[in-house]
Amino acid sequence: MLINKNDKILIIGAGGQIGVELTENLNRLYGSENVIVADLKPSSALSANTFEQLDVMDAQKLFEIVKKHTISHIYHLAALLSATGEQNPMFAWKLNMEGLFHVLDLAKEKHISRVYWPSSIAVFGPTTPRVNTPQYTVMEPSTVYGISKQAGERWCEYYFHKYGVDVRGLRYPGLIGWKSAPGGGTTDYAVHIFHEALKTNTYECFLGAETALPMMHMEDAIRATLELMHAPIEKIKIRGSYNVSGLSFTPNELAAEIAKHLPGFSISYKPDFRQAIADSWPQSINDEEARAHWGWQEYYNLPKLVENMLTNLKSKNLAL
Repeated sequence: MLINKNDKILIIGAGGQIGVELTENLNRLYGSENVIVADLKPSSALSANTFEQLDVMDAQKLFEIVKKHTISHIYHLAALLSATGEQNPMFAWKLNMEGLFHVLDLAKEKHISRVYWPSSIAVFGPTTPRVNTPQYTVMEPSTVYGISKQAGERWCEYYFHKYGVDVRGLRYPGLIGWKSAPGGGTTDYAVHIFHEALKTNTYECFLGAETALPMMHMEDAIRATLELMHAPIEKIKIRGSYNVSGLSFTPNELAAEIAKHLPGFSISYKPDFRQAIADSWPQSINDEEARAHWGWQEYYNLPKLVENMLTNLKSKNLAL
C-alpha cells in the first residue's frame, strides 16, 4: 500500500460498526494524531483520537473541521442503513444524499484530495441476477437505502468525470465483526446470532432458514477499504463502487457451523419485514474487477469466521 504519512484523515460516522475498526487500523498506519474522528456523539471506543461533534448535514461545520485540521482524506461513513431507513425513508434519503454532496463538494473545491464513500449490495434489487451478481447489471433497488446508494454511485462517478474528484468506494455485503454493535442492517442477524448463542445457546432469526446472502468478515472489509484507498490512482477504474465478495451462507449454514463449537445450540425462525429486503438482494457476488484492478483477495471462509467471532466475543465478555 502507498502510505503518505503527511495525510490527515477525517472519519465521519466514526462511532459506527465500520468506523470503530477503520479508526484503529488508520491509527496504526498514520498515528492517532493524524486521524480525526467525527460523529453525532463521542464514543469510548474512539478515545485515542481527537473527536469532533458533527452532523454531516451541517456543511459549514464540516468545512470548519476540514480547515482546522488540514484534512486531506475523508472516509464518509455516516448513513441510515437498510432496515432503519425504512422506518423513516425521507430522512434517510436526506441524510444519505446531503452528507455525500457536502463531502464531494469539498473535494470539488480542492479542500481535500481523496474521498472514500461506501456503497452496498442494497443497490441491487429483485430484478438483478441473484447468483454471482456482476459489477454491471440491472439495478432496481427496493429500499430507500439502496436507492440512495445507487444515486450516490452515479454522483461519485459524475464528480470524478466532471471535476476530477478522486472518490473511491466498495459495495459492502453484510459485515460481521465483534468489536462494535451492528447498525440496523438487514444482514445484522449474522452478528446478533453470535451474541445470543453465547448468552442463551439459542437464536430466533428474523430471516428464513435458506436465505443466502453475501457476507464479509469485518477484518476483510477494512482491509479491502484500505487497499482500495491506497492503490495507485491508475488502478482505480470504477468510480461508482466496486463489487467485493467474501463468502455467502444461509442462517441454517451459519447455525450449523456455530453448533460445532457450542453443542446444543438451536435456531428458530420468525421472518419479519426484513425478509422482503433480503429476498431482493443477491445471494452471491462476482467481484472479478476488484481482483483484477487492485488485487483484492478475501481471507475468511465460514469456519474461520465462526471461530474468530466466538473466540473474540468470549474474550470480550470475560473482560467486561
